[in-house]
Amino acid sequence: MGVKVEKLKVNYKTLEEFKKFKEYGVQELSMLEDLQENFIENDSESPFYGIYFGDTLIARMSLYQRSARFDQYFDPPQNYLELWKLEVLPKYQNKGYGALLVGFAKSLGLPIKTNSRIKSQGFWEKMGFEAITYDVERDLGENPYVWYPEGVTEQKLG
Repeated sequence: MGVKVEKLKVNYKTLEEFKKFKEYGVQELSMLEDLQENFIENDSESPFYGIYFGDTLIARMSLYQRSARFDQYFDPPQNYLELWKLEVLPKYQNKGYGALLVGFAKSLGLPIKTNSRIKSQGFWEKMGFEAITYDVERDLGENPYVWYPEGVTEQKLG
């Protein structure tokens, strides 16, 4: 396929690319503000990873490492990754780019938690994620799905 997942740099070009994605919001705007106010260097680390097709950003996700101290999802509590804003531009959907991003996240070897958007549950299940069946954060409008590297204990039981 000749495409690879790469860590996205925080710069004006990347932020301009982000505007093409539906899930554009607070996170990107705060990165833009930080850039404008010079809190962050151009090209500093961002939590975003993406796939370029030529020089167009066509898919992206953000990954945060969370500490076991805040773990409500896995038993025993452990460090895990939180995957947000997985999105592939419409023209490039159903070509394996989302799976490539998820595969990259899995390759880091930590359990992963994500929130599935309406209609994306099938995608997460195909990627080997399971819906959390106990009532963890339903009131926050979350729809959590989790994935375990081999040999990791199953989800906490409510």
